[in-house]
Amino acid sequence: MKRIFLVGYMGAGKTTLGKLLADRLNFEFIDLDLYIENRYHKTVGSIFAEKGEEEFRLIENNMLHEVGEFENVLIATGGGTPCFHDNMEYMNRRGITVYLKTTPEVLHRRLKIAKGKRPLLKGKSDQELMDFICMNLERRSPMYEKSVLVFNADKLDTYEELEHSVNLLAELILERLGTDYR
Repeated sequence: MKRIFLVGYMGAGKTTLGKLLADRLNFEFIDLDLYIENRYHKTVGSIFAEKGEEEFRLIENNMLHEVGEFENVLIATGGGTPCFHDNMEYMNRRGITVYLKTTPEVLHRRLKIAKGKRPLLKGKSDQELMDFICMNLERRSPMYEKSVLVFNADKLDTYEELEHSVNLLAELILERLGTDYR
C-alpha cells in the first residue's frame, strides 16, 4: 500500500508541498479538487453552487474512493475532505495520512494573499477572515488530528524552508513505508 494523503486547512501547503514531495518520492501527484474539476468539467465552486454542499461532498467522497485505489500516489485533499462521510477513516485504511498543521496566523497571512482565488473568502475583511479560519480550524482539527503523521507546515515561505520541509517529510514517510520501499 503506497498511498499518501495530505490533509489540512486551505492554505496549509497541501498542493505546494505535495507536488514537490511526490516528485521526491517518485509518486504521482493528484490534487483531489482538480481531479473533480477535470471529471466534471466545472470548478469546485461551480459544483458547490449548483448542487449544494451535500451533493458536492458525495461527489468528493466518490472521487476520493476512486483515487484511493491508485498505487504510488500522493493525494492532496480538499480542506473539508476529512470531515465528511467516512473519508478520514478510509484514508487511514488505504495509506499514510499526513496533517499539515499550520497556525491560524500563518493561514491568515497566506489566505489574505489568495482571497480573490477562493470563493469562500471573497469580500471578507482581515478580521472576518481570521474569525472564519479560527472557527473552521477549531471544528476540523479533531478530524485532521486523526492522521498518522502530524507535520508543522508553518515554514514554507522560502525555497529553503520548502526544500527542508520536503526532505523532513520524505524521511518520515519513508520510515512509515518501511525499508522494502527504499
